Amino acid sequence: MKKTIMQPQVDTHTHTVVSGHSWSTLSENVHAAKVRGLAGFCLTEHGPAMPGGAPEYTPHSEQMLPSIIDDIRVYRGIEANILDFAGRLDIPDHYLQLTEFAIASFHPTFMDVGTVEQNTNAYLGALQNPWIDTIGHADDPSVPCDLEALVLEAKKLDKLIELNNNSLTPHRPNSRDNITKYALLCKQHDVPVCVASDAHYYTMVGNVGPLMTLLAEISFPQELIINMTQERFETFLATRKKAKNR
Repeated sequence: MKKTIMQPQVDTHTHTVVSGHSWSTLSENVHAAKVRGLAGFCLTEHGPAMPGGAPEYTPHSEQMLPSIIDDIRVYRGIEANILDFAGRLDIPDHYLQLTEFAIASFHPTFMDVGTVEQNTNAYLGALQNPWIDTIGHADDPSVPCDLEALVLEAKKLDKLIELNNNSLTPHRPNSRDNITKYALLCKQHDVPVCVASDAHYYTMVGNVGPLMTLLAEISFPQELIINMTQERFETFLATRKKAKNR
């Protein structure tokens, strides 16, 4: 009998036209989330270092948005760009602290790729920023790094590892082995994850079927998927908020 593949209630990584190279509006993404049966999604526009990306004050502008749009919870977030091998980001802390969920990612489209050690240091430096909740698509084989070091640092800091569905699409080729290894390391070390679409078009919002199928194949514990339920995700956010405000 074919197993039923469960779907997370919250998509933790989505973009709109504000990111510059995405194709849908916030309203279109909200509608798509509603059709797919999601409870909510994180609005995580690219930071300004990405060509055409949103300005650094985007987290401030997001404060004008209602937290619930057409019955869909929209979590105010950002995808900050890692700028160097120390993990410096293109969104200042005084704006990062306004977000509910913040991702830091390495994008080789505009930053030179370093050695495994340099790339790992970049990710670890960004992860140590108190306002960052997770690292985006670190399994990308075009940016080689020590995945286990990231998993262990996330565990130490009580942060999440992002598993990104785009790593199983032609958009990020040759990533299947890496994301499988990444997920297995999280399973081995009991590290919580978020399962994300990285949507750049409304049909992608909440569309994480390939990734959920892979996780089922490796018997990944659903209790480690923090955004599997909205309640679990909001509990994580509440815990992170206390840690950030210490």
